[in-house]
Amino acid sequence: MWIPTEHEKYGVVIAGFRGTVPHGLSLEIGDTVQILEKCDGWYRGFALKNPNVKGIFPSNYIHLKNACVKNKGQFEMVIPTEDSVITEMTSTLRDWGTMWKQLYVRNEGDLFHRLWHIMNEILDLRRQVLVGHLTHDRMKDVKRHITARLDWGNEQLGLDLVPRKEYAMVDPEEISITELYRLMEHRHRKKDTPVPASSHHLFVQMKSLMCSNLGEELEVIFSLFDSKENRPISERFFLRLNRNGLPKCPEKPERHCSLFVDLGSSELRKDIYITVHIIRIGRMGAGEKKNACNVQYRRPFGCAVLSIADLLAGDSKDDLVLKVYMCNTESDWYQIHENIIKKLNARYNLTGSNAGLAVSLQLLHGDIEQIRREYTSMFTHGVSITRKLGFSNIIMPGEMRNDLYITVERGEFEKGGKSVARNVEVTMHVVDSSGQILKDFISFGSGEPPASEYHSFVLYHNNGPRWAELLKLPIPVDKFRGAHIRCEFRHCSTKEKGEKKLFGFSFVPLMQENGRTLPDGTHELIVHKCEENTNLQDSSRYLKLPFSKGIFLGNNSQAVKTTKESFWITSFLCSTKLTQNGDMLDLLKWRTHPDKIAGCLSKLKEIDGSEIVKFLQDTLDTLFGILDENSQKYGSKVFDCLVHIINLLQDSKFHHFKPVMDTYIESHFAGALAYRDLIKVLKWHIDRVTEVELHEHIQEVLKAQEYIFKYIVQSRRLFSIATGGQNEEEFRCCIQELLMSVRFFLSQESKGANALSQLQAVFLSSFPSVYSELLKLFDVREVANLVHDALGSLPTVMHGDESLQAVKLQSIGKTVESHLYTNPDSRYILLPVVLHHLHMHLQEQKDLIMCARILSNIFCLIKKNSSEKSVLEEIDVIVNSLLDILLRTILEITSRPQPSGSAMRLQFQDVTGEFVSCLLSLLRQMTDRHYQQLLDSFSTKEDLRDFLLQIFTVFRILIRPEMFPKDWTVMRLVANNVIITTVLYLSDALRKNFLNENFDYKIWDSYFFLAVIFINQLCLQLEMFTPSKKKKVLEKYGDMRVTMGCEIFSMWQNLGEHKLHFIPALIGPFLEVTLIPQPDLRNVMIPIFHDMMDWEQRRSGNFKQVEAKLIDKLDSLMSEGKGDETYRELFNSIIPLFGPYPSLLKKIERETWRESGVSLIATVTRLMERLLDYRDCMKMGEVDGKKIGCTVSLLNFYKTELNKEEMYIRYIHKLYDLHLKAQNFTEAAYTLLLYDELLEWSDRPLREFLNYPMQTEWQRKEYLHLTIIQNFDRGKCWENGIILCRKIAEQYESYYDYRNLSKMRMMEASLYDKIMDQQRLEPEFFRVGFYGKKFPFFLRNKEFVCRGHDYERLEAFQQRMLNEFPHAIAMQHANQPDETIFQAEAQYLQIYAVTPIPENQEVLQRDGIPDNIKSFYKVNHIWRFRYDRPFHKGTKDKENEFKSLWVERTTLILVQSLPGISRWFEVEKREVVEMSPLENAIEVLENKNQQLRTLISQCQTRQMQNINPLTMCLNGVIDAAVNGGVARYQEAFFIKEYVLNHPEDGEKITRLRELMLEQAQILEFGLAVHEKFVPQDMRPLHKKLVDQFFVMKSSLGIQEFSACVQASPIHFPNGSPRVCRNSIPVSMSPDGARVIPRRSPLSYPAVNRYSSSSLSSQASAEVSNITGQSESSDEVFNMQRMLFNHIGDGALPRSDSSLPGPDKAVNTTPSSWSLDSGKEARNTSDSGKLISPPVPPRPAQTASPARHIATVSPSPAGRSPMKGSVQSFTPSPVEYHSSGLISNSPVLSGSYSSGISSLSRCSTSETSGFESQGSEQAVTVPSYSVSEEPVRKESKTPPPYSVYERTLKRPVPLPHSLSIPPAADPPALPPKPQLVRPNNLENSSRRTEQVPRPRPLPRKVSQL
Repeated sequence: MWIPTEHEKYGVVIAGFRGTVPHGLSLEIGDTVQILEKCDGWYRGFALKNPNVKGIFPSNYIHLKNACVKNKGQFEMVIPTEDSVITEMTSTLRDWGTMWKQLYVRNEGDLFHRLWHIMNEILDLRRQVLVGHLTHDRMKDVKRHITARLDWGNEQLGLDLVPRKEYAMVDPEEISITELYRLMEHRHRKKDTPVPASSHHLFVQMKSLMCSNLGEELEVIFSLFDSKENRPISERFFLRLNRNGLPKCPEKPERHCSLFVDLGSSELRKDIYITVHIIRIGRMGAGEKKNACNVQYRRPFGCAVLSIADLLAGDSKDDLVLKVYMCNTESDWYQIHENIIKKLNARYNLTGSNAGLAVSLQLLHGDIEQIRREYTSMFTHGVSITRKLGFSNIIMPGEMRNDLYITVERGEFEKGGKSVARNVEVTMHVVDSSGQILKDFISFGSGEPPASEYHSFVLYHNNGPRWAELLKLPIPVDKFRGAHIRCEFRHCSTKEKGEKKLFGFSFVPLMQENGRTLPDGTHELIVHKCEENTNLQDSSRYLKLPFSKGIFLGNNSQAVKTTKESFWITSFLCSTKLTQNGDMLDLLKWRTHPDKIAGCLSKLKEIDGSEIVKFLQDTLDTLFGILDENSQKYGSKVFDCLVHIINLLQDSKFHHFKPVMDTYIESHFAGALAYRDLIKVLKWHIDRVTEVELHEHIQEVLKAQEYIFKYIVQSRRLFSIATGGQNEEEFRCCIQELLMSVRFFLSQESKGANALSQLQAVFLSSFPSVYSELLKLFDVREVANLVHDALGSLPTVMHGDESLQAVKLQSIGKTVESHLYTNPDSRYILLPVVLHHLHMHLQEQKDLIMCARILSNIFCLIKKNSSEKSVLEEIDVIVNSLLDILLRTILEITSRPQPSGSAMRLQFQDVTGEFVSCLLSLLRQMTDRHYQQLLDSFSTKEDLRDFLLQIFTVFRILIRPEMFPKDWTVMRLVANNVIITTVLYLSDALRKNFLNENFDYKIWDSYFFLAVIFINQLCLQLEMFTPSKKKKVLEKYGDMRVTMGCEIFSMWQNLGEHKLHFIPALIGPFLEVTLIPQPDLRNVMIPIFHDMMDWEQRRSGNFKQVEAKLIDKLDSLMSEGKGDETYRELFNSIIPLFGPYPSLLKKIERETWRESGVSLIATVTRLMERLLDYRDCMKMGEVDGKKIGCTVSLLNFYKTELNKEEMYIRYIHKLYDLHLKAQNFTEAAYTLLLYDELLEWSDRPLREFLNYPMQTEWQRKEYLHLTIIQNFDRGKCWENGIILCRKIAEQYESYYDYRNLSKMRMMEASLYDKIMDQQRLEPEFFRVGFYGKKFPFFLRNKEFVCRGHDYERLEAFQQRMLNEFPHAIAMQHANQPDETIFQAEAQYLQIYAVTPIPENQEVLQRDGIPDNIKSFYKVNHIWRFRYDRPFHKGTKDKENEFKSLWVERTTLILVQSLPGISRWFEVEKREVVEMSPLENAIEVLENKNQQLRTLISQCQTRQMQNINPLTMCLNGVIDAAVNGGVARYQEAFFIKEYVLNHPEDGEKITRLRELMLEQAQILEFGLAVHEKFVPQDMRPLHKKLVDQFFVMKSSLGIQEFSACVQASPIHFPNGSPRVCRNSIPVSMSPDGARVIPRRSPLSYPAVNRYSSSSLSSQASAEVSNITGQSESSDEVFNMQRMLFNHIGDGALPRSDSSLPGPDKAVNTTPSSWSLDSGKEARNTSDSGKLISPPVPPRPAQTASPARHIATVSPSPAGRSPMKGSVQSFTPSPVEYHSSGLISNSPVLSGSYSSGISSLSRCSTSETSGFESQGSEQAVTVPSYSVSEEPVRKESKTPPPYSVYERTLKRPVPLPHSLSIPPAADPPALPPKPQLVRPNNLENSSRRTEQVPRPRPLPRKVSQL
């Protein structure tokens, strides 16, 4: 039986459980569970991560933990009773766990690893806490570490800041909001702005000295030097280097690492330098021989300096290399560092170009304890400490020092009977009173242990040496008395023996007989001469001698012998025990000289503070001793001395001695009677505040009042203890009188900043510190009343002294912070006076920072929910006094502009935050009664209205995101909770007072606006939270959005007819609320829309306003990323969603206006579909096709369905920006063109819009035109740019703006040049199908054609698409998918390449147009694309598969042509046709022929870098033909069986035959070209090709071209072979290059457009001999003849069934030219100057297709149609008489170089021609030119393996493209009309005349 558990409530899963049993709950290790019931080893409960799912699990899988239960019963809450830090760690680590894995997925490796280390560290620390074996201090330390790491991780992961108190999380409900704000603020500050450290330390590590001329040991001495004051400021760091320049003891880091400690901020400036002096230890001269002398001397070597400012810049840890300067003149050594600093480097040499001192330097900040914690390794490895000279900035009471610093300055010595100066070395010893040398008391610097003697360095031959070496003598105090320093002087010989000869000594005692030590300063010591072997061991022999030349030290009255020799030292004592001050000693020994007491007391103020604090206790004892002795005589002076000492401790240097004085008062002070004198003297001073001459003195007294009161109180207590409380009343009276004087003094009003106000300020600043002393003797209420009276006596004038007002407030602040205020009894007395002063200051908006702090402190003391009567009364007082002014203050400070300085801004934010927290605290404390009293207190409705407006405005400010830092969610939630509670109270007042006749729009609008932004706050969007965070928020506050939503609904319902005031204004805000994915909230809000539509319908009969507003708002909201799929359904779906409300659509369907309502909902839903897709796409990072496609879809929707022009234009520009970003310049131009088309060339003014300034419509259109042209230019779409150039040029011309017209014409010209000169890549096109429901709406189950990028092939495109849609599956077939794929919950991509079908066939078919121009028309303005799928129909012939190879051709027609505003457009229509095997064969051959032509042309015009493509193509065709290729077509289609079975294919078979022969002809010409250009190493391949070609010819049945083929005018575009044929544009053209209609092959022989370039007379005679006939194919053609004979004259083949009869008739009679015409042709070509005619304008009417056919004269009546089409191959009589050809044609020999025309030449005349309306006969005009080198060609020998070696006697006619065409005008440019060849000879003769060329009509821009 299941029993509810009592104690087993909470546990952790220790083994995974799958939950396979009935009702089992699946659990993972580490899950926490709450247990509800138990039964026989099983528990029933739920995992805390998913509380909705309950189930059973085994009890032995659970580790139980202690927990306390709140709300026992159904909704009980279990809280673990473990340490709160542990709880926080556990939940935080859980949250981090999931986010940590995401870091890995997002490839943020660095943070991933750092977080991993931190998590492990936290787990380790957690174990330590759980074990519970830690000491209290260690536990604190561990918790500190844990919280620091938790905060770091939260910050890195963007989680919330956690408020903590003593390392434990605080519950915001348990503390006041002001305290919460402070905790958050403190943690934020800690995180944000580290407090600048006042103490700094320099870490120095010596690495090495790099120098070429080493070889001796060195000493390196570091110190800090102040170049401003020219003195060292630190001790020295001394280390020794070996002969290699490396530290001598590398294993002892303290020997080569040092920390220069206690540098103040004032010492981090650029004139503080690190100086390094290097001393070598060795021979006297650096270059002396080894055997010269064995004695080692210390000799100067070099110096380096570095400014400390250089370190401040980077805090670099990298090694620095300092330049080392050598000293040339040793006499300057003592100041070498100063000279280097002063940049007097010229006098010193560098030790070497690559020499230097390698050191590591680092500045550390913070006190030394902090450094020890942060850099533990530094201290554990060892580092020497180098102190500052003297005491640090702050002297600590317990500090023990006794250091004497001696600087060996200089000496003056005589020559001593020598001709040269001496080499002097100083040796120093410290000798004690017994004459023994003290061991190890001379320190050269840190890093080196102290030594017993010191040897100076030696300056060579110098009788006035200057050393300036600093030594420290750390002599203990007990050895100080009687000790002296002895310095011995020796001459160091440089001779072989290297002796050091003693010649004199000096000494100086360290202490005088009266106890004073050696004064600081420089001392000139006497050098006593002595013999070389004098023994100085017995100090008593010389101590009686005088030691100094100075008068101060002269303790010997005996006359000093005049000696020229002197020795100077500087001493400086740093001691906490010894004094050099005689006055101090006299004061302390006052009893021995009572007569000097007055003088000593007077001199006390002159004694240095450090001397006084050294002997603080003794000095105080002395003062109170004197007071007890004779208070009458010395009372006033002792009081002054006491004030002086107290104020001395206020100095920051001696601040730390205050505890010493406190201890003295508590434990050592014994003046039981002193209080009387002290009160009396203090009152005397306060009563005389008006006496100006005493002001300065009184100020000092008032500063010291805290300690004076301490002495008074302690003295009184001692007296009470001693006497049993006598004179109590008298004492009270004295204090009362004293405070009466104070009140009078404070109440004095001062005019401006005079001395009195200064005194008042001084008194007030220290007055609060007296409270705690008074409390020791008086009752709380008494003290509170005394303080209340004192503060109440302050003048309330605010315009007085500013500084006094600030101090007054500070004093009140300290009062609030004092213990006195903490007590509720005294607080109630003090609160009114505090609030009074605060109110005054807030009203004047002065000292806001201080006011905020005081208010915060006031509220910190009022705990939440404290229902004590005193607290409620306090709240009453505060509400009445401050609520109004607090609201005004917040409004005031938030409306000010924020200050610019960062420090000021922080301060500004602090103030705002503090006031806000105070307001929230106050509101949270207010109860129903308080609210009621507040609302009742307003006398008029106007006042209430103002108050409500004010508080709503303040709430709106509080909701702003910038009000609190981003990670302060805790604070925000608390604030929101207070706001919603207050709003619920106030909405009642709104309903009661401002409805019906008192309706006030402004206040209701303010209310709704507040409610909307409240709901929309980011911090309330629980969907974005982690599950654990969401659970916590819901448990604590519930979903506040729903509460507020219900309030909105309720208030809206109350409005009644006043609702109309808010339509349509509130549609946007309410819509924003419904976009939040919270079902309950949506259900509450959606019905409001129904209501709005209903009211609007009632008012105006429609709801256009509602619709417009809805659409606008939806757009802006969706762009911001709001809304989701469910939302659309909520609007649209008929099924009731979530809870009680039916959907909006269902509600609308019940109304009378249902149709328009339903239509609106449908439109909105469709818009939302697009907007949702748009929003999702825009979340992606880079620009991709999806973003562009989505924007296009939305843009079209706005234009077509909504007709919202402004939105449309906005999206045009968004699309334009996307294209620019993706560098789709052509598409960008087309996009901008959409906007351009909306504008006219008018002067209508346009407003400022997007990035456009205010300008006229003309100016904007001009700007757009120029921008579009620029984009077309960048996208290499120059033809479109030209059209726009013309458009804008027309405008300039109409305005006579010739300057701009000229520029435009130049631009147009430059675009023409670019077309001709620059290469353009033809893009590939791909068809993409998007299938499946997972695609965005605008792609779903649609197919598109996409224009690929440059160089992008199918594989690359496929990969790009799969990258854009990473979840998509690529389909591997091209078949249309079925319905299952369409409906699948997946993404399928079907991609294959498609071929564009150009619209403008005429340009592509016209001969002579350069490829540069044609390439544009092949891939631009394309609507149709095709895709072929080969398949076999019927049985497949294994021998010849071509017989059954059909092709399924799919044509895709797009909604818009490519390129356009997008790189892809949707397919609008599909057309599928099947092509028979024969049609397929024709197309294959046509394509191959075209490819060959192009390659030959490119080879001729040298466009190819090498000939390989042509070689491969020729090889492919010839090889295939030999081995089957074309022959297979013969076998398949030229056999009797096929012809009989397919009588309808007669034309096509003929066409195939023609193409085969044409291919042979092209191949022959191609081989000729190939032979000319083929490299030598490929000659064998060429020979093989020639051989195979003849095999191929024979297989086709061609024996010899001249015999079997008419010399057809083979015209090559750009000079490559091509047979001229019908040029009717055909819709189903197989590709851009093919121009022959497949359905009318028989029109080919007769309907010819002849090239105007050279034709031989032989060619002209054989014009109609198109098809060759071999013996093997005679039968086939006989059958064809029969077939055609059956067809009557009327059934001649027609090119288009739609043509009228006469136009369709095709005459097949060949033209027989006379010899004269041949001559005429010859003459024309000889001239070589044929001028092409101008291009006439395109006719206005649309010509029928037949207009493009050059008609041929009709045949005589009896002639058979077949005679024209298939003639016998008898040569023409004029065959051999062409003047341009002789039998050994240069082309045939392959040796005539000029025979191959260039592209530029041959393209001229081929493009010209015009249409003749009247003529019925078309005649070709020969215009070839004869070579200018007829002689030379004879002598050329044909190369081996010539293509013509095996030909018969008769030469092959010359293809026209090898002739040199005449020079002519450049071709007409697109988009000009295409023209047809001239029809008769008369026309051709007119071609030489210059006819003005009319300008072609430009196409509309919209056609672009």
